[in-house]
Amino acid sequence: MKAAVVSLALFGTEIAPISGHVPELKVDALCKARSAGDKLMGLPEAQSVADCVRDETAAKEKLSTIWGTTSRAIRNRCESDAVALGIRSYVDLLTCIQLADDVKSPSPGTKLKGTSKRRNAK
Repeated sequence: MKAAVVSLALFGTEIAPISGHVPELKVDALCKARSAGDKLMGLPEAQSVADCVRDETAAKEKLSTIWGTTSRAIRNRCESDAVALGIRSYVDLLTCIQLADDVKSPSPGTKLKGTSKRRNAK
């Protein structure tokens, strides 16, 4: 319960409104809250605060290079999902956009074969 209160206090208005720019997130607060949440629940720290900040910063840099070329619909969906699910993270936004892009344009060389009576009749 305390973790939820800490998260709401820190992240209540984390994501900026949906726009043409990468949202501004408070990375230090995010990483400290994750660490505090782990400690509060008696879990081992999954990642140090410094490593978390480094990963989030790298993800933000990558997002800034692809944000403008990502369709508005995908950006809006990923931002809305982040707000709804409480996933206020550049790493999670980047992953959402990359997954949506992979679904939109799958690798052309991969042909799946299903079961077919005529499959082996060549």
